[in-house]
Amino acid sequence: MQTSDTTISTKNTFNDRIKLPFNFEVAKMLEEAKALQLDNFEYYDVIPLRSPAHLVDTSLPFPPPAEDYADGSWTDWLDTNALKKSPYLTSVIDFFKENTTVNLVRLLRLAPHSTVKEHTDPTLGLEIEKSVIRLTIPILNNENVTFYLNNTPVLMKPGECWYMRLTDPHKVINNGDEERINLTIDMIPNDWIRQVIRESGQNSN
Repeated sequence: MQTSDTTISTKNTFNDRIKLPFNFEVAKMLEEAKALQLDNFEYYDVIPLRSPAHLVDTSLPFPPPAEDYADGSWTDWLDTNALKKSPYLTSVIDFFKENTTVNLVRLLRLAPHSTVKEHTDPTLGLEIEKSVIRLTIPILNNENVTFYLNNTPVLMKPGECWYMRLTDPHKVINNGDEERINLTIDMIPNDWIRQVIRESGQNSN
């Protein structure tokens, strides 16, 4: 019963969406992102910027089985060649690396007139013990792109940085004629990022 009570109390501490006090240069991110888009795609495309080490360097052995994969500690993580070609995106990620442990980093592309169906990510929330959180930085957006969290839009603008409780239901609809590009950064939540999220949530109330 104590564990359940603690979980409920923690969940009530944070809003399901919180804009963080970080802003990044959209033009630089977009220029580097577009330079990495070597292929056309349909529906959805993922460009890894930081991945499990054995996927980046194939000479490394596959990690041994782990009891829990939620927090990313089952493997080492390396910057990909795509990230190494992108100095400004590297600086964005390095900012978070200096303050916490960064695992998976990706550029997520959603094609025009496409939808990411409603789903949940069971390990992407501050309320989940021994897990990671995901920060989202929109790079390319249009007025017809809507990110829904708990059935209400999250009004994210390019260059902003958002924490969202992705253990809750969410979906994305792109009714525009242009693709949508987001940078997502997964990290192990420590005292620093918890304080940033907590203070940002209090300031938005």
